[in-house]
Amino acid sequence: MTVKATVGAVCVSPDKGTKKKDVGRAVLVKDYGIENDGHANSNTHRQVSLLSLSSIEKMKKLGLEVSSGDFAENITVSGMNVSDLPIGTRLKIGNEAVVEITQIGKECHNHCAIFSQVGTCIMPVEGVFARVIEGGEISTGTPITLV
Repeated sequence: MTVKATVGAVCVSPDKGTKKKDVGRAVLVKDYGIENDGHANSNTHRQVSLLSLSSIEKMKKLGLEVSSGDFAENITVSGMNVSDLPIGTRLKIGNEAVVEITQIGKECHNHCAIFSQVGTCIMPVEGVFARVIEGGEISTGTPITLV
């Protein structure tokens, strides 16, 4: 079975705890994260966050006007449910970049604006985190394959 996944959006923000903006393209830096993103850090296993487009669509069905980056994810993935991937899974993004899934979900210490609006949020359950194994440029439409 071949999964036809692509990068749906590439999102960054200079600060932690804020929504990210879809910038269309970015550089993944080995053992660091996305260049110019507030969450990039060589001392963590959560260098990059990913969220499936289908997860965002679930929240839209609850009546929220949300889009890529609103959940502070770096990479929105179209065509693959990233929360179903086991820890240790490696994804090749484009011709060079490789990330390894290190964590599924997260504890939200302060309920975000999304949670306050509808009583739930998807990142704690469906968001995944990864470390950058190999760097490279990524952009909207870049293919994603399982390694």
